Amino acid sequence: MLPDKTTAEKELEIAGHLNPGPWTDHSLNAGRAAKYIAEKCANMDAEKAYVLGVLHDIGRRVGIVNVPKHVYKGYVYSMEKGWDEVAKICMTHSYPIKEKDFVEEVQDEELFIKDYIVNCTYDDYDRLIQLCDSLALDGGFCMLEKRFIDVARRYGVSSTSVSRWNTTFGIKEYFEKQMKCSIYDVLPHVKETTFMDIPVWKQPPIK
Repeated sequence: MLPDKTTAEKELEIAGHLNPGPWTDHSLNAGRAAKYIAEKCANMDAEKAYVLGVLHDIGRRVGIVNVPKHVYKGYVYSMEKGWDEVAKICMTHSYPIKEKDFVEEVQDEELFIKDYIVNCTYDDYDRLIQLCDSLALDGGFCMLEKRFIDVARRYGVSSTSVSRWNTTFGIKEYFEKQMKCSIYDVLPHVKETTFMDIPVWKQPPIK
C-alpha cells in the first residue's frame, strides 16, 4: 500500500516543519523526476512513482540526517502507516549496489538494514527512485555528475562511491532504453540547474 498524491505531499509538508531543510524540496523534485520518467515507460504508474519519490526521505522528519538512521526511521514510520511500498523505497533508495554497500561491520539498526537489503528483490520503482535521488537538487533537476559531486562535497567519498555512481549510470541507461530518449529530455530546466552555482549545504550536527 501507499498513500495518494495529496497525502504524500501533506506528509512531506509536516515533516518539513519538524525538520526544516533543503531535503524537502529535494524530495519533491525526486518525485517529479520519477513521474516524468515513469510517464515515458509503458509498464509504470506515474502517480505511484511520484508518491514514492516524494516520500523516499521521509525518515528525515525526525531530524536525523545520516544514511542508516534516516533509512531505518523512514521504514519504521511508513510501516506504522501501513505503507509497505513506501517503506521498501525508504530502505532501498540509498543502497544501489545492495550487499556491496556494506563494506564495514554494521551494528544496531544497520544489521536490520543489511539483512533487508541483501534479501530484497529490487524492482523498477526501486531503481527509478535510486536514479531520481541522484537527479534532484532542492533547486531543480540536474545531471547525475552534478549531484554526485554535490553529495561528495558534503559527506565525502567512500570506497564504494565509484561503484555506486557506475550502477546509477547503468540505471539511467536502463530507463532510457524504455523511454527511447534521454532522461534529460523530460526534466524541465535541467541544463540551467546543472550549470547553476549552488553553495554547499552545511549539515547540522547529528544528535
